[in-house]
Amino acid sequence: MNMFYFIIQHTMFFMIPLVVVAAGGLLSERSGIVNIALNGKMTIGAFTGILFISTFQDRIPGQPILILGILVAMLTGIVIAFFHAYASITLKADQIISGIAINMIAPALAVYTARLVNDTQNVHFLRHQFRIEQVPFLGRIPFIGPMFFQNTFLTTYIGIVILIVVAFVLYKTKFGLRLRACGEHPHAADSVGVNVIKTRYIGVLLSGALAGIGGVVYVVPVTTVFNGTVAGYGFLALAVLIFGSWRPGKLLIAAFFFGLMQAIAASSAAIPFLDNLNVPTHFYRMAPYVATLIVLAFTSKNTMAPKALGAPYDKGGR
Repeated sequence: MNMFYFIIQHTMFFMIPLVVVAAGGLLSERSGIVNIALNGKMTIGAFTGILFISTFQDRIPGQPILILGILVAMLTGIVIAFFHAYASITLKADQIISGIAINMIAPALAVYTARLVNDTQNVHFLRHQFRIEQVPFLGRIPFIGPMFFQNTFLTTYIGIVILIVVAFVLYKTKFGLRLRACGEHPHAADSVGVNVIKTRYIGVLLSGALAGIGGVVYVVPVTTVFNGTVAGYGFLALAVLIFGSWRPGKLLIAAFFFGLMQAIAASSAAIPFLDNLNVPTHFYRMAPYVATLIVLAFTSKNTMAPKALGAPYDKGGR
């Protein structure tokens, strides 16, 4: 049973960043803007957030510095997302090329800036003060407590709240209805007074905010150093978004699947059954990405993307 708890806890560590970043991609693509720049936004958000935590951790102890680091990452993600929004919406540039450019620039910028500040691309921080050994009362609940409320991080609960809020906004608010309309029939939305340009800008900026948050949410539970990369997690989040058919509920299921694969890959040496197989560890590390390709190959034909996804909006056209 302890091994079961161990696997579930580690699955949450890898699943929650996918949930947060994919939720950000959901807001952008539901508005009609392709967002393959999630990996770049996630990388730069992880860098600025972890750099802030590393710099001020000795002055601001405990969870407050983590929250501040997440806010810094969020603001950075918004700034980077603005460039993608301006190119894709205002200039009507190719959205794929704009995203690729950000994915190429962001890691290089993070590494270059880190070396200027620290003389190395690695940004170290202390993780132990963020670990929650047991949530009061909830951690003592049989079965559920050891899985979700022991040996956890605040980032887990932040990610769950983010997905709930995104789902509520999309399906229970006027803004969510307008956002979805802009991704399906922008001219119809414009005909009833919806500002398509403004709505798409908001969707992309919110996407950048969540991608930036996702960078910190990914790094904090699994390591004590940011080394200039998020291991392609932004691309995995994009796969989660597609596999989840651009819907929050299915997105959560997809994130759990990929999170489980990643947890097994990262913890194979600690799982007796897998360790006894004597399979080289790099095969386990390949497993999440191979699974991504296989799943997308069999499911992508049945997914329903927003109809206007990737199409520049021309107010005078039809």
